[in-house]
Amino acid sequence: MSERIVVDPITRIEGHLRIEAQMDGNNIGQAYSSGTMVRGIETILKGRDPRDAWAYVQRICGVCTLVHGMASIRAVEDALNYEIPKNAQLIRNLMIGAQYIHDHVMHFYHLHALDWVDVVSALSADPKATSDLAQSLSSWSKSSPGYFSDVKKKLKGFVDGGQLGIFSKAYWGHPAYKLPPEANLMAVAHYLEALTWQRDVAKLHAIFGGKNPHPNFLVGGVASPIDLNSDSAINAKKLSQVQDIITQMRAFVDQVYLPDTLAVASFYKDWFKRGEGLGNFMCYGDLPSTSMSDPSGFLFPAGVILNRDLSTIHEVDVHDASQIQEYVKHSWYDYDEGKDKGLHPYDGETNLNYTGPKPPYKHLDVEQAYSWLKSPRWKNHSMEVGPLARVLLLYAKGHEPTKELAGFALKKLDVPIEALFSTLGRTAARTLESKILADGMQGWYDDLIANIKAGDSKTFNDKLWDPSTWPSECQGAGYMEAPRGALGHWIVIKDTKIKNYQAVVPSTWNAGPRDPDGVPGAYEAALQDNHQLHDPKQPIEILRTIHSFDPCIACAVHLSDEDGEEMVQVKVT
Repeated sequence: MSERIVVDPITRIEGHLRIEAQMDGNNIGQAYSSGTMVRGIETILKGRDPRDAWAYVQRICGVCTLVHGMASIRAVEDALNYEIPKNAQLIRNLMIGAQYIHDHVMHFYHLHALDWVDVVSALSADPKATSDLAQSLSSWSKSSPGYFSDVKKKLKGFVDGGQLGIFSKAYWGHPAYKLPPEANLMAVAHYLEALTWQRDVAKLHAIFGGKNPHPNFLVGGVASPIDLNSDSAINAKKLSQVQDIITQMRAFVDQVYLPDTLAVASFYKDWFKRGEGLGNFMCYGDLPSTSMSDPSGFLFPAGVILNRDLSTIHEVDVHDASQIQEYVKHSWYDYDEGKDKGLHPYDGETNLNYTGPKPPYKHLDVEQAYSWLKSPRWKNHSMEVGPLARVLLLYAKGHEPTKELAGFALKKLDVPIEALFSTLGRTAARTLESKILADGMQGWYDDLIANIKAGDSKTFNDKLWDPSTWPSECQGAGYMEAPRGALGHWIVIKDTKIKNYQAVVPSTWNAGPRDPDGVPGAYEAALQDNHQLHDPKQPIEILRTIHSFDPCIACAVHLSDEDGEEMVQVKVT
């Protein structure tokens, strides 16, 4: 019998994820993705005031802090046909953009980079050669030999003192690591810089939303009154701080994140040929230039790509019961009409029924239910969502900045457009869209300033705030493109209270188990795409592909925020 590798928990992610890989020689034959914890936020919301839902759903996750609140208020506004002021839309765009860039930089350096960067190898680097490398890539100011010498000394102190801390329990020395010591030292330096950077850029959410994580939101606008002469509102000083943050974001993306991604990718071109899997990609669309009712003005276009065919974009309708459905055939839930039925989120059910093995257990029974994640499908197709899907849609739609940026990266790496359909393509797409968003943020900020100068300071529309103005029953879908992909919240309101609430999140689309037809989810399909393991006891290949999706299993199972440990536990049976 072929061996089955169990990696549980997958770490450097948000939440609790178990991967079981059935080996065919040294190749992964079949892969199974299991979310192993659950809490029913959707059930908690029933009977509550829809205007308060955002505060509850944001607690689904502390990493995806902003996106659930945004999707929730959009769901209520969609149900009530509630328009918001232009300033509110611009401020929302700025908050979403800041979340993206913060999230993507943190993912690359603190969650994913250690799959490619051998930290201990950096101890043998020549600081002068590292400086030469860094200066050949960009004009980033922190690139002197003395600077890298100091970083090397700091790292050596960690190692000599037995205090590797966050860098411990990894696979240092694994032959899959290919970067030279100088590139490793440069990456470690930028890892440490990104820790300080993220603290500063998170302040944008505090300026517009009062705090981070979990900024404040408001159905009908934003909780950010504008008064240039008030200390308790958005004034000239705070707007100047926002500009400084945008400038800081753009500098780090342009001079550190983008050059580092291209430098790392140049040593791992074989990873442009594995880890795609499905070939199906979906975006809901987001970042409107006018309003959510005008998708033609979205920065991120909506659509579906099937079988890699960039010439045909299929339309997505989040309200259509025949398009988006969730299945529970291999999930620890029951539906009233049976586990083979698919339900649109308006009719969605959250009936927990754990039928799996009693812990501790050796293997999951993958012929039965094996995950707390459901299996979402678009017209019965398993879909990948996220940065790669968005970049492909932008490229297919002819978005010139994307075509120019992707063309530059592909030429620099000397790889074809097909290289994007891969593990490393997914990682590169995240970087490319960070550049697009960082530039876009400047445009939204300029528009906001122009509005204020023209005398428009309105950020809230109170027309439909009073529940007495609402219909007795209505429903709506709030959707957005979260950093990890297509996010939707569906709400049914009856007699001014929440009758039903369902969230279908990016990591549910990507990490969900097989459906009733046996079709795998995106994680499973990606691992089954050209993966050979050098050492089953150190399955860095599994980590690379799973981390390329930036999993958030807390979101996927609607769980509270849980931090994983750094150590990866591997079992080979």
